Amino acid sequence: MSDPMPVIDDLREESEELDCLVGELSEEQWALATPAVGWTVAHQIAHLAWTDRSALLAMTDPDAFRGEMEKALAAMDVFVDDGAQEGAAKPPAELLADWRAGREALDRTLCAADTGTRFPWYGPPMSAASMATGRLMETWAHGQDIADTLGVVRPPTDRLRHVVRIGVRARDYAFMVHGLTAPADAFRVEVIAPSGDLWAYGPEDAAQRVTGPALDFCLLVTRRAHRADLAVRAEGPDADRWLDIAQAFAGPPGTGRPPKGSGA
Repeated sequence: MSDPMPVIDDLREESEELDCLVGELSEEQWALATPAVGWTVAHQIAHLAWTDRSALLAMTDPDAFRGEMEKALAAMDVFVDDGAQEGAAKPPAELLADWRAGREALDRTLCAADTGTRFPWYGPPMSAASMATGRLMETWAHGQDIADTLGVVRPPTDRLRHVVRIGVRARDYAFMVHGLTAPADAFRVEVIAPSGDLWAYGPEDAAQRVTGPALDFCLLVTRRAHRADLAVRAEGPDADRWLDIAQAFAGPPGTGRPPKGSGA
């Protein structure tokens, strides 16, 4: 991705859409439990604010970010929750203002970044475009948790193409974090965009194939819905295994969502 501006623009729109969803919530609504165990609506926004600050630090002071990354890697089981808890403890108005200020600062930094520069991150180093893609994926996914909590159905948009792309590119990482060897051969992934377009990745003649709606694929790779509840299909044993473990984000996979009707 040579020009980062399309994904930066889409990140801005995704953030503004989520802002409209949470901007007028009552204090009681900020405290509602979301599908992420132990996380309220406030925790979800606090996590986005925290990761925006981390991305900004990575882009403006890489050495300082590497120090923070070392601390995070030493406490993999708690550092994400700790970051969310710190922000969630703030009054909602203060938390909302922090999130807005942080994402605006990150937006300016992303727009000004040299396209050839790669910045440190918790996974592989990231270009400005990749950093924006990751932030959009997280904003959409945590926004989905909030929407589900509030009973809001968000119409999917073609901004999901960025989530699909990072999910496809993270295939080998998903195998790695589960202690598995990634398949040697590329997969073919074909998903139908909200606009009706076909988004395709990988060789047309690949033996291992994944197909379905883009929205369902995004819910799968962000682990916001159980595979059993989605219209994503696999052809071939390796592709089938991938759909059980796929994730688009760095770090531990977590438990994911139980299937509907499981009683969990």
